[in-house]
Amino acid sequence: MQIRTTINGQERTLEIKANMLLMDLLRRERCYSVKHGCETGDCGACAVLLDGKAVNTCIMLAAQAHEKQIVTLEALGTPDQLHPLQSAFVETGAIQCGYCTPAMILVAKELFDRNPNPSEADVREALAGVLCRCTGYVKPVEAILAAAKNLK
Repeated sequence: MQIRTTINGQERTLEIKANMLLMDLLRRERCYSVKHGCETGDCGACAVLLDGKAVNTCIMLAAQAHEKQIVTLEALGTPDQLHPLQSAFVETGAIQCGYCTPAMILVAKELFDRNPNPSEADVREALAGVLCRCTGYVKPVEAILAAAKNLK
């Protein structure tokens, strides 16, 4: 079957199987920031923005992205010009192992899009769906709050 979708600003018509997961489609399309984690929607490592809302791609069929806008970390910044969230993660040392980082940055972007001045509680709530297996959430929370200040 075919779907039409926009991935990181590029309109595409893609051939998929009916049972293909969105995570598998995005990885096939070279969106390697979408991480394979739990396959049950629990860890959040595969999160992307779908029409501006964070979704776990490991439990979503690719067909559900038909006529939708998908944003992955690849759409934010470049190696030469990082997005303010990416810069804040680097500057605060919030990257840690890096596995959950793409999803954390995307859920933070979703948070900023609806609340440009989040509290620490808002940030922690936004991050609740993305599990960190390393050292926890202190540095990512600091990074997101710093980015919010820098974006003002």
